[in-house]
Amino acid sequence: MSSQIEETLLDLLSQVREGESISPNQVAKALDAENWQRELPKVKAVAVGLARQGRLEFVRKGKPVSPDGLKGIYRLRLAVDG
Repeated sequence: MSSQIEETLLDLLSQVREGESISPNQVAKALDAENWQRELPKVKAVAVGLARQGRLEFVRKGKPVSPDGLKGIYRLRLAVDG
């Protein structure tokens, strides 16, 4: 399942302009439109793994934030080089 989440997340990110972000809700809804809330913890876990690999960033108010202990609203975007 985590590979499906990763694939869906990266696919959605590939559809936005460079530097733009997506909501984790979008990923969860793409995976399971009816029970998307159940998917959110799994989406976050996969996103944390990708962030640790340097492939994406957690964003709050347009600025990168650490996913460690992050609560509340956040968005995801591909890592910005440099």
